[in-house]
Amino acid sequence: MIIHQFYDKGLAHGSYAVIRLGKMIVIDPARDPQPYYDFASFNNADIVGVIETHPHADFISSHLEIHLTTGATIYASKLLGAEYPHETFDDGDFIQLADIKLKALNTPGHSPDSICILVQDENGNDKAIFTGDTLFVGDVGRPDLRESVGNITAEKTELARQMYHSTREKLMTLPPNVVVYPAHGPGSLCGKNISLDLQSTIGRELRENYALKSMDELTFVKKLTADQPFMPKYFGYDVEINKQGAEPLDRSLASVPKINRNAQLQSGVLIVDSRPREEFRNGHLKGAINIQDGDRFETWLGSIAGPDESFYLIAATEASMDVLIRKAAKIGYEKNIKAALLAPDSGTEKLPEIDSTDYKFHPDHYTIVDVRNWGEVSEGKIFDHAITIPLPELRERLSEIPEDKPIVVHCAAGYRSAAATSIIAGKINSIPVYDLGEAVIEVGSRKAEVGS
Repeated sequence: MIIHQFYDKGLAHGSYAVIRLGKMIVIDPARDPQPYYDFASFNNADIVGVIETHPHADFISSHLEIHLTTGATIYASKLLGAEYPHETFDDGDFIQLADIKLKALNTPGHSPDSICILVQDENGNDKAIFTGDTLFVGDVGRPDLRESVGNITAEKTELARQMYHSTREKLMTLPPNVVVYPAHGPGSLCGKNISLDLQSTIGRELRENYALKSMDELTFVKKLTADQPFMPKYFGYDVEINKQGAEPLDRSLASVPKINRNAQLQSGVLIVDSRPREEFRNGHLKGAINIQDGDRFETWLGSIAGPDESFYLIAATEASMDVLIRKAAKIGYEKNIKAALLAPDSGTEKLPEIDSTDYKFHPDHYTIVDVRNWGEVSEGKIFDHAITIPLPELRERLSEIPEDKPIVVHCAAGYRSAAATSIIAGKINSIPVYDLGEAVIEVGSRKAEVGS
């Protein structure tokens, strides 16, 4: 038996292939199906099945495209309400893959329709489990993503209670040597405490995972619902797309218009400029938002821009343009791109640089905006009098920023502050807006290094 993990660092997403005697099953595939086709070809295997552990919120799955291309059967829980051709896969159901079995376990908690897939070898021994977003290394899936979307909706407290029983009655009873293969790793917004490791065992999770420690249900619910990370704007949108099945990737990519850099742009349409901060600072279109190309571009794009917003996408090069369109497609936003283009010659708006000496000695002359997440701020402010507006909330809360002083924006390492500065400067013209970036400023007796 071959088990192979495909890992997308940008979305911290793990998908899998299981091969036995020339037959292959794909689990929770990413938007681009080509890596699975290539892996099957390399191993002289036929893709015969695709399993969805739940309708994913954080990426678009290629399950329907794989089915249309290969004829592979799609398996999903009957609770999902899938609108694509599929076979239901719930407690008591199994897939016979040559001489091994893949068994369904209903494990609601992250979502009402979540399943895990238990792999049994030819002797009936439990060997591995694909846990989707139910169990991660060091964590379990957040329970607050399905309060208003999907075939079944449920309040987070109810899902947290279901997660308590799914873990205790299904997963924690498995042999300790069963290998755990989760759908996400560190950096995913589907959990709050995910380990750096990309696989584990049931035994290790029983020893180390805070959510599997001995506690009563009420304590578990309180722990699980507290301090979850922010929810990007695109999450509910992706649940609905995955419930229907997405359009084939290459066809959708081909529909994205590419226009001349100096073409006339329609007024009132959002502009996303993906160039590095310094290039953006030295010349950009008025009102453009600087979401820099990088490991988390797609997450921040889907956190700042809503799924109902179209936008122009500005890239630094033709090559990076193609990469960025594919990244947008990972969350289903390629349809939102009104057109992609290189930086226009008319992009002459500039951002000012802060006078660090004046800021150092007169910090009270500035309004400081902290755009870190609430969990970071709860561990302590860097500047005591800063206004806290996390980046995903900023466009909706600009009216809370006073305009009586110059504005200084900071986060933790510079990426978010660049985006936030562009958002604020695009709407507030009466005073300068500064990105503190990676400046090191001494404030009183304290030294603060600010800059994601």
